[in-house]
Amino acid sequence: MFENNRKTLVIASVLTVLPVLAGLFFWKRLPDVMATHFGLNNEANGFSGKPFAVFGIPLFCLVLLWVAAFITSRDPLRQNVSPKIIGLTYWIVPAVSLVCAAVIYPYNLGLRMDISFMMGILLGIMFVAIGNYLPKTRQNLTIGIKVPWTLANEKNWNLTHRFGGYLWIGGGVAMIILTLTGGMKSSVLISIPIILALVPCFYSAWLHYVKGY
Repeated sequence: MFENNRKTLVIASVLTVLPVLAGLFFWKRLPDVMATHFGLNNEANGFSGKPFAVFGIPLFCLVLLWVAAFITSRDPLRQNVSPKIIGLTYWIVPAVSLVCAAVIYPYNLGLRMDISFMMGILLGIMFVAIGNYLPKTRQNLTIGIKVPWTLANEKNWNLTHRFGGYLWIGGGVAMIILTLTGGMKSSVLISIPIILALVPCFYSAWLHYVKGY
């Protein structure tokens, strides 16, 4: 599995560390202490030194990418995982790295952005993309809704992932629409991902205890 996605992993790795070049380009204009964490009110509430902001964050993301690739490649059920789904998981980390740079650098250069808007769109797209692939994910130990009931019963796995896929697509579309129409509030931005994560788990438990799957 690792070998089959080597090209994708290399490209994803390059994109993950690409913000380092932007940081070097703007190095002299960036403050020595940079805002690196923001609240839902678009105000900075966490700060780091410039070397960490420029080098540390992308390199940390790169480590996460390779750890995820290594763990996936060692899954004893990895033959059940579609290469397309593996490829999708590889693109999540570089997307996060690039979005972080798109927020951190402009903010520290004096530009103010609607961070909540960007997060709403990004999360919405992510949930739609993952939801599209969830029903196609076969039983494995690394990717999917891994709760005791899905891992113990293949039918439970399939039904839960089909349900979760539709739910995540609907939730992602709702997040995008709410963000674009100005209806996305901080409480909604937090609650929707929690709901999308928990409801399939409860559905899996219901299938197990009520339906016997």
